[in-house]
Amino acid sequence: MENLEAKIQPAEQKARTISHLKTYNKQDILSLTRLRRFETKLGERMQVLIDNNEIEKSLASTTAKFVLVGVPEDLGAKGNYGLGGADTLWIPFLQSFLNVQSNDFLDGAEILLLGHFDFGDIQYLIDTTAKGEEEKIEAYRHAVNTIDEEVERLMKMIAENKKIPVVIGGGHNNSYPLIKGTAKGWHKAGVTPLAQVNCINLDAHADYRAMEGRHSGNAFRYAEEDGYLQKYCVIGLHENYIQQNVWVDIVNNPFIDCITFEDIFIHEKRTFRQSIAHATEFTEDTLTGLDIDLDGVQNTLSSAMTPVGIQPVHARQFVSFAAAVIKPAYLHICEGATRLSDGRTDATSGKLISYLVSDFVKAMNG
Repeated sequence: MENLEAKIQPAEQKARTISHLKTYNKQDILSLTRLRRFETKLGERMQVLIDNNEIEKSLASTTAKFVLVGVPEDLGAKGNYGLGGADTLWIPFLQSFLNVQSNDFLDGAEILLLGHFDFGDIQYLIDTTAKGEEEKIEAYRHAVNTIDEEVERLMKMIAENKKIPVVIGGGHNNSYPLIKGTAKGWHKAGVTPLAQVNCINLDAHADYRAMEGRHSGNAFRYAEEDGYLQKYCVIGLHENYIQQNVWVDIVNNPFIDCITFEDIFIHEKRTFRQSIAHATEFTEDTLTGLDIDLDGVQNTLSSAMTPVGIQPVHARQFVSFAAAVIKPAYLHICEGATRLSDGRTDATSGKLISYLVSDFVKAMNG
């Protein structure tokens, strides 16, 4: 196992680079955009890096307010004993989003499409080297550290240039480097007094498991323990999937709050909109990231797909209502898939995310 970890973890000098990032040019975008006479699509209007070798300078000079990045990986989900497949959603999302109409509701020029991360070499190394289930689990968790470092560096770069990251996953493990990177970046930019951000997570799970090695189930625990996550609120948490030790930690922590799915839709103690209002009030003291885990959306393909959850329209309302009120740190949509490792498929997941990203940008522009 030690030899495998050494191969996964890059040398210190290499780790300071963003070696797995694939940036896009205009032709890359147009190759996925269906051009049509008398119409203009978002793909024709969206910005790209002026110089792919000078990412930071390009971010500093762009007029775009939002920077769109993909992290299509499922190493974190597999490290949490989950199904693979979260790496399949990025391209279907792009195919849908780039072909949204550019109009008075959403122009597209306010978005810079930067590129995506490709960690396929690490997946291949684990598949061909690790022996047995437990060794693979340990290898996946170790690999997530490499993902953390590269994603964090890019998020910091985006935020310190006062751009809002829009990140499409990938597993929920990426919330940790997203929180850490944006907290550092917004602080360096002088937007926040401390290198901390808040987060509202629309999710069936708290993803607050023990610090047992990095995976998709403990991103918020690591972010809080490391001091980058100030306040955390979960909307739609399923009572059946709250670990007792996690529940005890949540109720005894004044910086964490949650509203369960049952309290909203079964016991009807609050409406869904009231729940969003509660979460935005709880986190209003500093910049707040919005997380949407698609395993909380009913019948949406994911490693923890649920037959009972919020409807897609609820997810759209969450993005629209919350983004209009908060001071945004980022938007993160994760855990969805178009193909799972057990063979299940769903071609509509990419279009759902396209709606959510559109709603976020419209709310921020409004």
